[in-house]
Amino acid sequence: MSGSKNKISLAEYLDILAGKVDDAFGRQMRRHFKDNKGSAELAMLASPTSDELAQLKKATAIMTPGELKSPESLSDEQIRKIAADAGIEQSIFAIFINGYLLHIRNC
Repeated sequence: MSGSKNKISLAEYLDILAGKVDDAFGRQMRRHFKDNKGSAELAMLASPTSDELAQLKKATAIMTPGELKSPESLSDEQIRKIAADAGIEQSIFAIFINGYLLHIRNC
């Protein structure tokens, strides 16, 4: 994990994704990498659909301040619980958290 002083918050990362909703290039990336083995999972972050973004907003809205501050410490079980409590697809939320962690690690 990066110790960068410029680490963005989960909310800021969600705002970045919001700017990519239904982006033409992102849709092309998703189609290009689409297969039946889940190889395109992180391509969702290149261009989330408006439905996926709405689901992510629901999940982050119910997260505790501690979870929002340290999403890198969320266990798989916590991710499942947050998704279930928010009534969203677990896979979408897990991809979002993993994408965030990759983003801050590479900053």
